[in-house]
Amino acid sequence: MRVAVVGATGAVGSTMLELLRDRAFPAEELVPFASERSAGRALDHGAGQGLVVRALSLEAVEGFDLALFSAGSGTSAEWAPRFAAAGAVVIDNSSHWRMYEDVPLVVAEVNPEALGGHRGIVANPNCSTMQMVLALAPIRDRAGIERVVVSTYQSVSGTGQRAVEELMEQSRAVVAGEPVRSPEIYPHQIAFNVLPQVEAFRDGDLYTTEERKMMAETRKILGEPELPLSATCARVPVLQGHSESINVETTEPLTAQACRELLAAAPGLAVVDDPAAALYPLATAAAGRDEVLVGRIRPDPSRERCLNLWVVGDNLRKGAALNAVQLAELVVERAAPRAKEPAAPPAAA
Repeated sequence: MRVAVVGATGAVGSTMLELLRDRAFPAEELVPFASERSAGRALDHGAGQGLVVRALSLEAVEGFDLALFSAGSGTSAEWAPRFAAAGAVVIDNSSHWRMYEDVPLVVAEVNPEALGGHRGIVANPNCSTMQMVLALAPIRDRAGIERVVVSTYQSVSGTGQRAVEELMEQSRAVVAGEPVRSPEIYPHQIAFNVLPQVEAFRDGDLYTTEERKMMAETRKILGEPELPLSATCARVPVLQGHSESINVETTEPLTAQACRELLAAAPGLAVVDDPAAALYPLATAAAGRDEVLVGRIRPDPSRERCLNLWVVGDNLRKGAALNAVQLAELVVERAAPRAKEPAAPPAAA
Protein backbone atom coordinates (compact mmCIF):
# COMPACT_ATOMS: atom_id res chain seq x y z
CA MET A 1 0.00 0.00 0.00
CA ARG A 2 1.58 3.24 -1.21
CA VAL A 3 -0.11 6.42 0.06
CA ALA A 4 0.35 10.07 -0.92
CA VAL A 5 -0.66 13.04 1.26
CA VAL A 6 -0.95 16.17 -0.87
CA GLY A 7 -0.76 19.39 1.15
CA ALA A 8 1.17 17.57 3.86
CA THR A 9 2.71 20.67 5.44
CA GLY A 10 -0.62 22.43 6.12
CA ALA A 11 -2.69 22.13 9.29
CA VAL A 12 -5.05 19.49 7.88
CA GLY A 13 -2.34 17.63 5.95
CA SER A 14 -0.13 17.34 9.01
CA THR A 15 -3.11 16.06 11.00
CA MET A 16 -3.73 13.47 8.28
CA LEU A 17 -0.14 12.24 8.66
CA GLU A 18 -0.55 12.10 12.43
CA LEU A 19 -3.77 10.10 12.17
CA LEU A 20 -2.36 7.67 9.60
CA ARG A 21 0.44 6.96 12.08
CA ASP A 22 -1.69 6.80 15.22
CA ARG A 23 -4.36 4.59 13.63
CA ALA A 24 -1.69 2.24 12.22
CA PHE A 25 -2.89 2.66 8.66
CA PRO A 26 -1.43 -0.19 6.54
CA ALA A 27 0.84 1.94 4.36
CA GLU A 28 4.12 0.40 3.26
CA GLU A 29 5.21 3.80 2.00
CA LEU A 30 3.87 7.24 2.90
CA VAL A 31 4.85 10.15 0.65
CA PRO A 32 4.12 13.79 1.59
CA PHE A 33 3.62 16.33 -1.21
CA ALA A 34 3.56 20.10 -0.92
CA SER A 35 4.58 23.20 -2.86
CA GLU A 36 7.92 23.63 -4.57
CA ARG A 37 9.19 25.81 -1.73
CA SER A 38 8.58 22.98 0.77
CA ALA A 39 10.20 20.27 -1.39
CA GLY A 40 13.06 18.56 0.44
CA ARG A 41 11.75 19.47 3.89
CA ALA A 42 11.97 16.64 6.41
CA LEU A 43 8.88 15.80 8.46
CA ASP A 44 9.10 13.87 11.73
CA HIS A 45 6.70 10.95 11.54
CA GLY A 46 7.54 9.47 14.93
CA ALA A 47 9.52 6.40 15.98
CA GLY A 48 12.58 7.83 14.31
CA GLN A 49 10.88 7.80 10.93
CA GLY A 50 11.39 10.83 8.72
CA LEU A 51 9.42 11.73 5.63
CA VAL A 52 10.79 13.99 2.90
CA VAL A 53 8.39 16.36 1.17
CA ARG A 54 8.18 16.13 -2.62
CA ALA A 55 6.83 18.53 -5.20
CA LEU A 56 4.05 17.44 -7.55
CA SER A 57 5.06 16.35 -11.03
CA LEU A 58 3.69 14.04 -13.70
CA GLU A 59 6.31 11.42 -12.87
CA ALA A 60 5.78 11.69 -9.11
CA VAL A 61 2.09 10.69 -9.19
CA GLU A 62 2.75 7.21 -10.52
CA GLY A 63 2.41 4.06 -8.44
CA PHE A 64 0.11 5.14 -5.60
CA ASP A 65 -2.84 3.19 -4.23
CA LEU A 66 -4.33 6.12 -2.30
CA ALA A 67 -3.91 9.89 -2.35
CA LEU A 68 -5.29 12.10 0.41
CA PHE A 69 -5.63 15.73 -0.69
CA SER A 70 -5.79 18.88 1.43
CA ALA A 71 -4.13 21.45 -0.79
CA GLY A 72 -6.94 23.68 -2.03
CA SER A 73 -9.41 23.52 -4.89
CA GLY A 74 -6.99 24.58 -7.62
CA THR A 75 -4.50 21.83 -6.79
CA SER A 76 -7.27 19.25 -6.46
CA ALA A 77 -8.83 20.22 -9.78
CA GLU A 78 -5.52 19.79 -11.58
CA TRP A 79 -3.87 16.88 -9.78
CA ALA A 80 -6.65 14.63 -8.43
CA PRO A 81 -7.56 13.36 -11.94
CA ARG A 82 -3.87 12.70 -12.62
CA PHE A 83 -3.49 10.57 -9.49
CA ALA A 84 -6.74 8.78 -10.33
CA ALA A 85 -5.64 8.15 -13.92
CA ALA A 86 -2.42 6.65 -12.56
CA GLY A 87 -4.42 4.16 -10.49
CA ALA A 88 -4.87 5.80 -7.09
CA VAL A 89 -8.12 6.37 -5.22
CA VAL A 90 -8.18 10.07 -4.35
CA ILE A 91 -9.88 11.33 -1.18
CA ASP A 92 -10.15 15.08 -1.59
CA ASN A 93 -10.77 17.59 1.18
CA SER A 94 -11.32 20.64 -1.04
CA SER A 95 -14.68 21.94 -2.21
CA HIS A 96 -13.90 21.32 -5.89
CA TRP A 97 -15.32 17.81 -6.43
CA ARG A 98 -18.10 17.69 -3.85
CA MET A 99 -21.08 18.45 -6.06
CA TYR A 100 -20.02 16.49 -9.15
CA GLU A 101 -22.64 13.85 -9.88
CA ASP A 102 -20.19 10.98 -10.25
CA VAL A 103 -18.11 11.85 -7.17
CA PRO A 104 -19.37 10.40 -3.87
CA LEU A 105 -19.56 12.89 -0.99
CA VAL A 106 -19.09 10.74 2.10
CA VAL A 107 -19.13 10.94 5.89
CA ALA A 108 -17.81 7.66 7.24
CA GLU A 109 -20.52 7.18 9.88
CA VAL A 110 -23.43 8.48 7.76
CA ASN A 111 -23.29 7.22 4.16
CA PRO A 112 -20.33 4.84 3.69
CA GLU A 113 -22.32 2.93 1.07
CA ALA A 114 -21.82 5.92 -1.25
CA LEU A 115 -18.21 4.80 -1.74
CA GLY A 116 -19.41 2.00 -3.98
CA GLY A 117 -18.82 2.55 -7.67
CA HIS A 118 -16.58 5.61 -7.32
CA ARG A 119 -14.52 6.50 -10.39
CA GLY A 120 -11.27 7.25 -8.65
CA ILE A 121 -12.21 10.39 -6.69
CA VAL A 122 -14.08 10.60 -3.37
CA ALA A 123 -14.97 13.95 -1.76
CA ASN A 124 -14.75 14.95 1.89
CA PRO A 125 -17.52 17.37 2.96
CA ASN A 126 -17.15 20.85 4.36
CA CYS A 127 -16.21 20.80 8.06
CA SER A 128 -19.43 22.52 9.17
CA THR A 129 -21.55 20.18 7.08
CA MET A 130 -19.68 17.18 8.47
CA GLN A 131 -20.48 17.78 12.13
CA MET A 132 -24.08 18.74 11.39
CA VAL A 133 -24.93 15.61 9.39
CA LEU A 134 -23.43 13.41 12.11
CA ALA A 135 -26.12 14.75 14.43
CA LEU A 136 -28.90 14.90 11.84
CA ALA A 137 -28.53 11.40 10.37
CA PRO A 138 -29.66 9.44 13.47
CA ILE A 139 -32.59 11.83 13.92
CA ARG A 140 -33.55 11.42 10.26
CA ASP A 141 -33.36 7.63 10.55
CA ARG A 142 -35.53 7.56 13.68
CA ALA A 143 -38.09 10.31 13.17
CA GLY A 144 -37.60 11.83 9.71
CA ILE A 145 -36.70 15.46 9.07
CA GLU A 146 -39.05 18.12 7.70
CA ARG A 147 -36.84 21.22 7.98
CA VAL A 148 -33.46 22.39 9.32
CA VAL A 149 -32.27 25.88 10.32
CA VAL A 150 -28.60 26.17 11.32
CA SER A 151 -26.39 29.02 12.51
CA THR A 152 -22.66 28.39 12.73
CA TYR A 153 -19.93 30.00 14.83
CA GLN A 154 -16.75 29.05 13.01
CA SER A 155 -13.18 29.30 14.26
CA VAL A 156 -10.41 31.10 12.39
CA SER A 157 -8.38 27.93 11.85
CA GLY A 158 -10.96 27.04 9.22
CA THR A 159 -9.42 29.79 7.10
CA GLY A 160 -5.83 28.74 7.73
CA GLN A 161 -2.71 29.58 9.71
CA ARG A 162 -2.54 33.18 8.52
CA ALA A 163 -6.01 33.80 9.95
CA VAL A 164 -4.91 32.35 13.30
CA GLU A 165 -1.91 34.67 13.29
CA GLU A 166 -4.10 37.67 12.42
CA LEU A 167 -6.45 36.93 15.31
CA MET A 168 -3.54 36.61 17.74
CA GLU A 169 -1.89 39.81 16.52
CA GLN A 170 -5.14 41.79 16.71
CA SER A 171 -5.94 40.41 20.16
CA ARG A 172 -2.53 41.43 21.53
CA ALA A 173 -3.00 44.93 20.11
CA VAL A 174 -6.48 45.35 21.62
CA VAL A 175 -5.39 44.10 25.06
CA ALA A 176 -2.36 46.40 25.00
CA GLY A 177 -4.48 49.36 23.96
CA GLU A 178 -2.55 49.73 20.72
CA PRO A 179 -3.91 50.46 17.23
CA VAL A 180 -5.10 47.40 15.32
CA ARG A 181 -3.61 47.04 11.87
CA SER A 182 -5.96 46.85 8.92
CA PRO A 183 -7.05 43.23 8.45
CA GLU A 184 -5.62 41.23 5.57
CA ILE A 185 -7.43 37.91 5.86
CA TYR A 186 -10.96 38.99 6.79
CA PRO A 187 -12.92 42.06 5.63
CA HIS A 188 -13.07 43.35 9.22
CA GLN A 189 -11.23 42.94 12.51
CA ILE A 190 -11.91 39.46 13.90
CA ALA A 191 -10.51 39.97 17.41
CA PHE A 192 -13.32 40.60 19.94
CA ASN A 193 -15.77 40.60 17.05
CA VAL A 194 -18.24 38.37 15.17
CA LEU A 195 -18.37 38.47 11.39
CA PRO A 196 -21.63 37.30 9.76
CA GLN A 197 -19.70 36.22 6.68
CA VAL A 198 -17.81 32.98 6.05
CA GLU A 199 -16.27 32.90 2.57
CA ALA A 200 -17.69 35.09 -0.20
CA PHE A 201 -20.89 36.60 -1.58
CA ARG A 202 -21.08 35.92 -5.31
CA ASP A 203 -23.22 37.09 -8.22
CA GLY A 204 -25.57 39.09 -6.05
CA ASP A 205 -26.42 36.05 -3.91
CA LEU A 206 -27.53 37.01 -0.39
CA TYR A 207 -26.06 33.75 0.94
CA THR A 208 -22.31 33.15 1.17
CA THR A 209 -20.53 30.32 -0.61
CA GLU A 210 -20.10 28.60 2.77
CA GLU A 211 -23.83 28.75 3.44
CA ARG A 212 -24.61 27.42 -0.03
CA LYS A 213 -22.13 24.58 0.49
CA MET A 214 -23.73 23.58 3.79
CA MET A 215 -27.18 23.45 2.24
CA ALA A 216 -26.21 21.60 -0.94
CA GLU A 217 -23.80 19.15 0.68
CA THR A 218 -26.21 18.20 3.46
CA ARG A 219 -28.89 17.35 0.92
CA LYS A 220 -26.46 15.24 -1.12
CA ILE A 221 -25.07 13.33 1.88
CA LEU A 222 -28.49 12.61 3.37
CA GLY A 223 -29.89 11.72 -0.06
CA GLU A 224 -32.70 14.26 0.29
CA PRO A 225 -32.35 16.78 -2.56
CA GLU A 226 -35.50 18.70 -1.58
CA LEU A 227 -34.80 18.98 2.16
CA PRO A 228 -35.77 22.51 3.35
CA LEU A 229 -32.63 23.90 4.96
CA SER A 230 -31.43 27.41 5.78
CA ALA A 231 -27.91 28.29 6.97
CA THR A 232 -26.27 31.39 8.43
CA CYS A 233 -22.51 31.11 8.91
CA ALA A 234 -20.50 33.44 11.15
CA ARG A 235 -16.78 33.70 11.95
CA VAL A 236 -15.89 34.08 15.63
CA PRO A 237 -12.58 34.82 17.43
CA VAL A 238 -11.97 31.20 18.40
CA LEU A 239 -8.76 29.40 17.41
CA GLN A 240 -10.10 25.89 16.83
CA GLY A 241 -13.51 24.23 16.89
CA HIS A 242 -16.72 25.13 15.07
CA SER A 243 -19.99 25.53 17.00
CA GLU A 244 -23.49 25.24 15.55
CA SER A 245 -27.01 25.99 16.73
CA ILE A 246 -29.32 23.60 14.89
CA ASN A 247 -33.11 23.74 14.85
CA VAL A 248 -34.59 20.56 13.39
CA GLU A 249 -38.25 19.83 12.73
CA THR A 250 -39.00 16.12 12.63
CA THR A 251 -41.69 14.20 10.77
CA GLU A 252 -42.57 12.08 13.79
CA PRO A 253 -42.52 13.23 17.43
CA LEU A 254 -39.15 12.86 19.19
CA THR A 255 -38.69 13.96 22.79
CA ALA A 256 -35.52 15.66 23.97
CA GLN A 257 -34.68 12.69 26.20
CA ALA A 258 -35.22 10.21 23.37
CA CYS A 259 -32.99 12.39 21.17
CA ARG A 260 -30.24 12.37 23.83
CA GLU A 261 -30.35 8.59 24.06
CA LEU A 262 -30.41 8.27 20.27
CA LEU A 263 -27.40 10.53 19.73
CA ALA A 264 -25.46 9.02 22.65
CA ALA A 265 -25.65 5.65 20.89
CA ALA A 266 -24.70 7.03 17.47
CA PRO A 267 -21.15 6.56 16.13
CA GLY A 268 -18.90 9.61 16.07
CA LEU A 269 -20.93 11.58 18.62
CA ALA A 270 -20.63 12.30 22.33
CA VAL A 271 -23.55 13.81 24.24
CA VAL A 272 -22.55 16.48 26.78
CA ASP A 273 -25.84 17.76 28.12
CA ASP A 274 -26.27 18.79 31.75
CA PRO A 275 -26.77 22.56 31.50
CA ALA A 276 -27.67 22.92 35.19
CA ALA A 277 -24.11 21.81 35.95
CA ALA A 278 -22.72 24.01 33.14
CA LEU A 279 -21.97 20.93 31.07
CA TYR A 280 -22.47 21.50 27.34
CA PRO A 281 -20.25 21.34 24.24
CA LEU A 282 -17.42 23.88 24.13
CA ALA A 283 -14.94 24.63 21.36
CA THR A 284 -12.09 24.23 23.84
CA ALA A 285 -13.40 20.81 24.87
CA ALA A 286 -13.82 19.63 21.27
CA ALA A 287 -10.29 20.57 20.18
CA GLY A 288 -8.24 17.43 19.63
CA ARG A 289 -11.21 15.06 20.00
CA ASP A 290 -12.39 12.69 17.31
CA GLU A 291 -16.02 12.87 18.44
CA VAL A 292 -18.45 15.64 17.62
CA LEU A 293 -20.07 16.94 20.82
CA VAL A 294 -23.84 17.47 21.12
CA GLY A 295 -25.75 19.18 23.91
CA ARG A 296 -28.40 21.76 24.86
CA ILE A 297 -30.93 19.30 23.43
CA ARG A 298 -34.34 20.82 24.11
CA PRO A 299 -37.79 21.21 22.54
CA ASP A 300 -38.56 24.33 20.53
CA PRO A 301 -41.53 25.89 22.38
CA SER A 302 -42.63 27.78 19.27
CA ARG A 303 -43.20 24.75 17.05
CA GLU A 304 -44.39 21.15 17.36
CA ARG A 305 -42.03 18.26 16.60
CA CYS A 306 -39.05 20.59 16.74
CA LEU A 307 -35.79 20.37 18.69
CA ASN A 308 -32.82 22.66 19.26
CA LEU A 309 -29.27 21.26 19.43
CA TRP A 310 -25.84 22.74 20.12
CA VAL A 311 -23.15 20.89 18.16
CA VAL A 312 -19.38 21.45 18.39
CA GLY A 313 -16.53 19.74 16.54
CA ASP A 314 -12.82 20.07 15.89
CA ASN A 315 -12.82 21.48 12.37
CA LEU A 316 -9.28 20.26 11.63
CA ARG A 317 -9.82 16.76 12.96
CA LYS A 318 -13.25 15.20 12.31
CA GLY A 319 -14.11 18.20 10.18
CA ALA A 320 -11.35 17.36 7.72
CA ALA A 321 -8.43 15.02 8.40
CA LEU A 322 -10.09 12.25 10.42
CA ASN A 323 -12.94 11.67 7.98
CA ALA A 324 -10.46 11.49 5.09
CA VAL A 325 -8.44 8.83 6.92
CA GLN A 326 -11.62 6.95 7.87
CA LEU A 327 -12.65 6.92 4.20
CA ALA A 328 -9.20 5.62 3.26
CA GLU A 329 -9.66 2.84 5.81
CA LEU A 330 -13.06 2.00 4.32
CA VAL A 331 -11.62 1.92 0.79
CA VAL A 332 -8.98 -0.57 1.93
CA GLU A 333 -11.42 -2.61 4.02
CA ARG A 334 -14.08 -2.84 1.37
CA ALA A 335 -11.84 -2.74 -1.69
CA ALA A 336 -14.43 -0.35 -3.06
CA PRO A 337 -14.95 -0.94 -6.79
CA ARG A 338 -14.13 1.68 -9.38
CA ALA A 339 -14.43 2.04 -13.13
CA LYS A 340 -11.70 0.24 -15.05
CA GLU A 341 -10.56 3.50 -16.60
CA PRO A 342 -10.77 6.62 -14.44
CA ALA A 343 -12.94 9.20 -16.09
CA ALA A 344 -11.94 12.67 -17.06
CA PRO A 345 -13.53 15.15 -14.63
CA PRO A 346 -17.20 14.06 -14.49
CA ALA A 347 -20.06 16.35 -15.35
CA ALA A 348 -21.03 18.77 -12.61
CA ALA A 349 -24.42 18.50 -10.95
